[in-house]
Amino acid sequence: MGFQTEFNSVCKFKSEQELYELLEYGTAKMVKQGFRIYPTGQKVIAYTPDNRAVAIVHIHASIAEINFQGEEITSVEMKLVRKLTDEESRIQTALAHEMFFGARENA
Repeated sequence: MGFQTEFNSVCKFKSEQELYELLEYGTAKMVKQGFRIYPTGQKVIAYTPDNRAVAIVHIHASIAEINFQGEEITSVEMKLVRKLTDEESRIQTALAHEMFFGARENA
């Protein structure tokens, strides 16, 4: 058992349904496997399952728990601040790919 820290500017969706709810209704609850720490009270960039930046969201709650099946999960509740423009999305996607999602280089 242990917590995995998420980078404070990245919120990556693994589920298209959760992302749809955020973009359609302006609020969403994302469930991640394992215990994680999200920056409650901060704004972060939301990414699609294919690592494309799409929006700025405000993290309202991050709840780590063991569910009824005995699995460690983290629920993250957020509200949509705004969708990114095409230019913002392109730049944020390129930066995130280089820094987080792309292949890691040996230093």
